[in-house]
Amino acid sequence: QVQLVESGGGLVQPGGSLRLSCAASGSIFSINDMAWYRQAPGKQRELVARITRGGSTNYADSVKARFTISRDNAKNTMYLQMNRLKPEDTAIYYCNAAIFTTAAYNVNSWGQGTQVTVSP
Repeated sequence: QVQLVESGGGLVQPGGSLRLSCAASGSIFSINDMAWYRQAPGKQRELVARITRGGSTNYADSVKARFTISRDNAKNTMYLQMNRLKPEDTAIYYCNAAIFTTAAYNVNSWGQGTQVTVSP
């Protein structure tokens, strides 16, 4: 069993910053790609940013130059630094990871989500 737990969401004013964390635990042998997704009310879930085990990253155009994804492989943890937040960034943010377990299974794991609200 593996588990992803997000933290760091909350209410912030436009122009403000938040830092999300995603901690993976359980029967983990290794973690490959990790990613942040988000889903706003009435919209489909969309990719925000992705990071490979080696640190290569890609971002949605809407967050480039404002958000930074990073990870600490030793801690099985991923982060999303969000700066210059806009009301349209309001959504539930989900952590996703491709995990190879100690039982030699590949698991595409999701966290439970953390709410980010950007409002005056």
